[in-house]
Amino acid sequence: MSDAYPEFQLRLPNGGPVARGRLLEEMGSRRSRKFLVLAGSPVRAEVSPSFSTETKAFARLRERLVEDGRIVPSQKWRGFLETAEDISYESPSAAAAVLVGRNANGPRSWRTVDGRPLSEFVEDAQLGRNRTWLVRGSNVSGLDLVQRLWLPEGQVSVAAGQLREVEQGISKYQLRTVVEEDYEFILTYSQRTHLVDELHTFLSKMKPGDTVCTISNGQLYVGEVTGDVEQVASEAGRSNLWRPVEWQEVSFAYHELPEELQQKLSVQHDVVDLTAVAGLVAGLGRTDEELEDEARDWDGDASAEIAALARRELELPEPTDELANELLVHDVEWLRELRELLWDDRQLILYGPPGTGKTYLALKLAEYLGGGPEQVKLVQFHPSYAYEDFFEGFRPQEDPQTREVAFRITAGPLRELADLASREGNRHVPHFLVIDEINRANLAKVFGELYFLLEYRNRSVRLTYSGDDFALPPNLFVIGTMNTADRSIALVDTAMRRRFSFVELSPRIEPTSGLLRRWLKREGRAPEPADLLDALNSRIADPDFQVGPAYLMKKGVYRDGGLERTWRTKILPLLEEHHYGEGVNVEQRYGLRSLRTAIAPTTGADEPEPA
Repeated sequence: MSDAYPEFQLRLPNGGPVARGRLLEEMGSRRSRKFLVLAGSPVRAEVSPSFSTETKAFARLRERLVEDGRIVPSQKWRGFLETAEDISYESPSAAAAVLVGRNANGPRSWRTVDGRPLSEFVEDAQLGRNRTWLVRGSNVSGLDLVQRLWLPEGQVSVAAGQLREVEQGISKYQLRTVVEEDYEFILTYSQRTHLVDELHTFLSKMKPGDTVCTISNGQLYVGEVTGDVEQVASEAGRSNLWRPVEWQEVSFAYHELPEELQQKLSVQHDVVDLTAVAGLVAGLGRTDEELEDEARDWDGDASAEIAALARRELELPEPTDELANELLVHDVEWLRELRELLWDDRQLILYGPPGTGKTYLALKLAEYLGGGPEQVKLVQFHPSYAYEDFFEGFRPQEDPQTREVAFRITAGPLRELADLASREGNRHVPHFLVIDEINRANLAKVFGELYFLLEYRNRSVRLTYSGDDFALPPNLFVIGTMNTADRSIALVDTAMRRRFSFVELSPRIEPTSGLLRRWLKREGRAPEPADLLDALNSRIADPDFQVGPAYLMKKGVYRDGGLERTWRTKILPLLEEHHYGEGVNVEQRYGLRSLRTAIAPTTGADEPEPA
């Protein structure tokens, strides 16, 4: 056992008791430090349904420990098991999985008493997986090191002129102490924090065999790290830490790179992890046919398979006649136009008076184009809705370790959906955020810096609260609905109008004008409600206050007296509000009796019944 590391703790799920353990110096078979769980640590009694199928090795290990009597029923915690002795595991993740009865990320789950994750103290090697990095060098103290040193001499470097000599593989915890001492009077606290992250990446995370990228003169250069770190003195301390790199002979024009890769490259740090888009980097300069051929060859380059998966193109399916019939749209070409608008701009707003089916259409279209409801999230704006509700902000949460309530950064619906859409394996799947009543909130307040990202999808911005670099995934689409009876489209600010395509749903034009008539025909009902609605809207001069067909597309309308109830309690109150203070007799102008008289010649209501 080593005293170089503090004791780590892991709280069991649902506010359970806390297990204790220590990191060992000895390496396990999983290329990670071994981990010791101390005697008397609690163990969850039940396991998740997927534990024995998704993590078979950990499930068998847990069963053996129980059979051998090394994990026994707890006398201290009712309903739990506990370790009867100190137990050594091949990795922190194995230890965590056995204790909680499901798959677990050990480096993140195990924490010190003051809440620091184990990952800050030591990095787990990623078995069989090389990473991809961006290192900036085109403007270091006014010089372009890429052209001057890196490409000619086959290297990549970071500046660390004030850093004492340190060992490769140093832990983040140890490096932080060094940087705090060496740069105490040179850099601010925030600058020292960023420097620790970048130096730790370069010294300990980056390995021979990793891919490294850099940008210079509008070109992306790609190479492979071929050796360990060397620490040498250099001119003005511009490149004290360097690694040998074998650079490819060809470079790639930045403006021709895939949009998602441009997003990652726009992050303003000197060292950036690009592993999430490694497939896109690996596929540069290779055609789809070449990647497919290489991916089929199991003896070939394994990166070709990753690149082939990454190159799977995002697609929005073509609307069909079946979809148009389901939605009662007059022409499938109208739906195809919506698809094209979404494909071009990725943001769309359906606007019109109440009852025109905006929300229903937005949800159904999103589910169709996204492949199911799992890829669709609905939020509704209101006057008190804010950026903190929509994207991220501080919310009171209970600390799983101390059980104390504190304010922590919490993701909102847009951040959650963006994180889901950007996961590996999801990037070719369209995801949709439907924002109902989008004009009821203060949009500039709600969107904040996200306004920029709606227009520039190939860039990233630094977030207000978390400080993370964030970009909207290319496969995230936004459909908003706007009730023009609340606020005219003319009052929407110019910035908002520039970022969205606007499509009108109004009773005076298709597909809304004939929607009720098509619905009545499909339901086998008489057309009178459609005639009444047409007559009603012909008397309303302002198109933003005309009445949509959705009010009359409910089963309750067609029970005894249902039409009269709906007219009296739903439609007339809308028009009372519209004519408030004008002295208009709403019942006389818009009542059923007056409208039926007006349409009588059309329906033949006054004609005598045949003898």
